[in-house]
Amino acid sequence: MPSWLNTVLFILLGYLMGSFPSALVIGKVFFGGIDIREHGSGNLGGTNALRTLGKKGGFAVYFIDFFKGAIAVFIAMQLGSEVHPLIVGIFALIGHIYPVFAGFRGGKAVASASGVIMVYAFSSWIVLCIVFLGSLLLLKTISISSVLSALTIFILTWWNPFDDTNLEGMIPRVIFTLLMLLIVVKHIPNYKRIINGTEPKIGQSRREK
Repeated sequence: MPSWLNTVLFILLGYLMGSFPSALVIGKVFFGGIDIREHGSGNLGGTNALRTLGKKGGFAVYFIDFFKGAIAVFIAMQLGSEVHPLIVGIFALIGHIYPVFAGFRGGKAVASASGVIMVYAFSSWIVLCIVFLGSLLLLKTISISSVLSALTIFILTWWNPFDDTNLEGMIPRVIFTLLMLLIVVKHIPNYKRIINGTEPKIGQSRREK
């Protein structure tokens, strides 16, 4: 297979995997036809699914989105991709944010990004889990925990005391910097709600239309 075709196929694979709208499918199939884009923040992500569909729906969406990123990178690492696995991963995130199967209106890619990091740099992923869960316990706000986790992977990429040799080199640093910027920018509406005091905390519902 020509090198350019291999690259195109793996990038397309990552994007299409990321584009699977798990929150939309689960809401419509298992929760009485609910389109979560019409509720809460309107995002097709785990947080809005949790607030709209409840714990079962929210966790189902989170795990599917997580594995979208994880499997995309795993396939690229195992099946001889000629493009860097993280590039395949970033296209999976782009697919999640702008899904071709849902009118290019998706989520914020936090769960999918976590899957990418878990496969590519497991030790750093453990640190991110500690940061996310610790800040969530203290602040009760998923958006803040998500952004703090994104900033943490950015720091670890450029200064990493752990044995994640995969993080060495410019490609991982550039990709994880882009990942951090994607998540930080996608949470701009959350910053406004935090300032206004209207950002929901854990346990609060936002199913209003």
